[in-house]
Amino acid sequence: MQSINRFLYGPTPEEKIRAWQAKIRAEQRTLDREMRQLDTATTKARTTVKQLATKGDVKSARILAREIVRSNKQKDRLSVSKARLGSIGTQLSQQLAMAKVTGSLQKSTKIMKLSNSLIKLPQINQAMREMSMEMTKAGIMEEMLEDTLAMDEDEELDQEADEEVDKVLFDLTNGKLGQAGSVRTELPQSKEDQLEDEETERAMEQYRQQLNGLLSG
Repeated sequence: MQSINRFLYGPTPEEKIRAWQAKIRAEQRTLDREMRQLDTATTKARTTVKQLATKGDVKSARILAREIVRSNKQKDRLSVSKARLGSIGTQLSQQLAMAKVTGSLQKSTKIMKLSNSLIKLPQINQAMREMSMEMTKAGIMEEMLEDTLAMDEDEELDQEADEEVDKVLFDLTNGKLGQAGSVRTELPQSKEDQLEDEETERAMEQYRQQLNGLLSG
């Protein structure tokens, strides 16, 4: 009888909620994985910044320090988004309790606001759009608003980049670069030093590309 009802009327409210909660846990794991990747790439980039600072290559150090700042900001966004997913899960648990009593789902402005903010995140954009459409159809939400007010990441960074990049350089180089502003005088390089510089430059570009790949979602 239960299978016949499911065929005729679709999943029950309880089944819908449990399916959404499973999707939310999957998306949280996606964000966890990306945060770990950011941590790994940023740790390597920090090491390279120190090497560049030691050589007095301020320009390259600043370029990579800028990527570190972007990475830190992105990790903060991912962490906040994971917490918001958790909040949606909590709201759905309350919906589940209500559904067991009333047999139906209730409209939730809180779930709608949380979902609308999460649609702006490229990593889980598609999954959240699909889930939001399902929740709208189920009566929990109204139709989603478009995310027209999302600020471009680079534009946001440009507004406060210099101070933060300087702080990263200052912290990573024990005050040799950044806020201290001191740069050692370049000395003539031996062949070994040149080869080492080329290797460091390759490593810098590798970490920069890796971070950019993660940040672009």
